Amino acid sequence: MASSSALPLFAISKKPKVKLRVLGTHVTLQEEIRKKAQEDLGFEIEFEPGGSSYVLQKAATRPDSFDIYEQWSDSINILWQANAIQAIESERITNYSKVNSLSKTGKVTSSAKLGKGDAPYKIINVQKNGALGSEFSGKLSFLPYVHNVDAFGYNTSVVPKGIPYQTESWAWLLDEKWHGKVGMVNAPTIGIFDMALAAEAKGLMKFKDIGAMTKLEIDQLFRIMVDYKEKGHFAGVWNSVPESIDFMRSKRVVIESMFSPAVSTLNGQNIPVVYSAPKEGYRAWHGVMCMSSKTTGYQKDAAYDFMNWWLSGWAGAFIARQGYYISIPELAQEYLSKNEYEYYYKGGVAKTNLPGTDGKIAVKEGASRSGGSYERRLSNIAVWNTVMDTYEYSLLRWYDFLSS
Repeated sequence: MASSSALPLFAISKKPKVKLRVLGTHVTLQEEIRKKAQEDLGFEIEFEPGGSSYVLQKAATRPDSFDIYEQWSDSINILWQANAIQAIESERITNYSKVNSLSKTGKVTSSAKLGKGDAPYKIINVQKNGALGSEFSGKLSFLPYVHNVDAFGYNTSVVPKGIPYQTESWAWLLDEKWHGKVGMVNAPTIGIFDMALAAEAKGLMKFKDIGAMTKLEIDQLFRIMVDYKEKGHFAGVWNSVPESIDFMRSKRVVIESMFSPAVSTLNGQNIPVVYSAPKEGYRAWHGVMCMSSKTTGYQKDAAYDFMNWWLSGWAGAFIARQGYYISIPELAQEYLSKNEYEYYYKGGVAKTNLPGTDGKIAVKEGASRSGGSYERRLSNIAVWNTVMDTYEYSLLRWYDFLSS
């Protein structure tokens, strides 16, 4: 296991009067990460975490307010079209050749499902005509780093435990047995796909392309969901990971859309929540690290240092402990114990209790990761978080759903 205090080889001398401004979500803009990066890189780093909608709007309209932006791949088209971000030179990313194939080709194995919607490989390369596409050009719209697959979690003290990839299904979210005890995520570009996967799995409708819904399909989907909501099927919609934890801990819900850290936290509190591996496939997301179109000079050098630091190992190991993956697993492995790597990446059984990012037990001895190994989980993607061409229309219907 490598020493976490070793100075990364790529770090250069302190830059005069540099303060790197990083705008993004609470998922990656954590204080432990900021402190470690600042210590290793030798210049001041300022994090500004916020809600997904807020930070995206700020980044798109005020590129002078940040140097680095961190969010999800479904934000890339918006930022690129707004000229808020600049191309990243792949030759300045020290370990870019080691970045795995997920963001380069869309597959981690030859038999993997590509997944509908904005798969990162479709939008990572800046083409000669300035558009975003899949052909490598040496210029990147984003640095591929954190990613994961999402599904729903359920309390096995109430909901009978299913079989991953066989009986666990998105349809469970609309099962009458859990009427009044179902929670959904309040995020238009995420929740709509959880709803769509559930409705299709339940046999209530069929999408021609779930990653590119038509207005007619959106209307049909929301008629179904509003009907369920008005009948009291949903216990509520949550706005943050802590709120989703409270929903489950208070028994307000027994099944809900969830993110990985919430499941780890609840398991650490002895609440038997299982993160499903739906037979229809996961909803996947990929983190993107972008550079402001206004960042130049020493600030730009610092931005490249920060991006290189993220892929050097320590940060990848840190976020593994909250259930997330990094695009260069082998470098993160150097900062994880053998037991941690076997559990998080190989799908093996935890031989001891494993700590989360807060030092508290996140994984109990004897547990195995839901859905199995990294390769198996990332080979079963139904759809990626996506900003569809019909996004503005779907947003109106989403707010209609919330107010119904």
